[in-house]
Amino acid sequence: MPEPDTLPSMQLVIFGASGTLGTRLISEALIRGHEITAIARNVAPLQERNRPIRCVAGDATDPSSVAAVAADADAALSAVTQHAQPAMLVDAARALLEGLGRVGVERLVVAGGAGSLQVAGGQRLMDTPDFHEEWKPEAAAQADALAVYEAYDGPVQWSYVSPGALLEPGERTGRYRLGDDELLVDEQGRSRITMEDFAIAMLDEVENPRHAGRRFTAAH
Repeated sequence: MPEPDTLPSMQLVIFGASGTLGTRLISEALIRGHEITAIARNVAPLQERNRPIRCVAGDATDPSSVAAVAADADAALSAVTQHAQPAMLVDAARALLEGLGRVGVERLVVAGGAGSLQVAGGQRLMDTPDFHEEWKPEAAAQADALAVYEAYDGPVQWSYVSPGALLEPGERTGRYRLGDDELLVDEQGRSRITMEDFAIAMLDEVENPRHAGRRFTAAH
């Protein structure tokens, strides 16, 4: 795999750019020398950071808005989330695929959820007794969004990346493990990854696609 600094600069559009993961995707993309269009409903927080990026207000649940802001991009990333209205994740999945397809953006890497990953016995993590009730609506919406991607038959080569069970801000170590549909755990039985390292996994997939048209997982 080529080192990041040997790869050509790309025009990237990042949806959900003002969130905690989105801002880390911006940081990682800047480290790699990419040109960034950051998309959010409210771009003021992004503009206040005074970064060398283009900030555009947009709606990831509207195909026309997606097409308008992504027209010149080489690839797109999505860190879209809405804890209060998780069903919008399904709308976003449909809109991103349709909107990007309209303008010929053929690469999309999506930050997904861990709830639909399998654990022992083939059970989904979200169906286990210890899964927090307050997490279930968003986990179910993420699973429904994944189903939209898996049913898609069009030009956009999507990848849906599920993190470990715990995804939170932390240290950028540059280390992570990859898996398919099963929850990754460490030697202590923990399943986690920092947002900084999850951003690395997502950008690595953009630069060197290995999971086009399917879900994979990244965790420590």
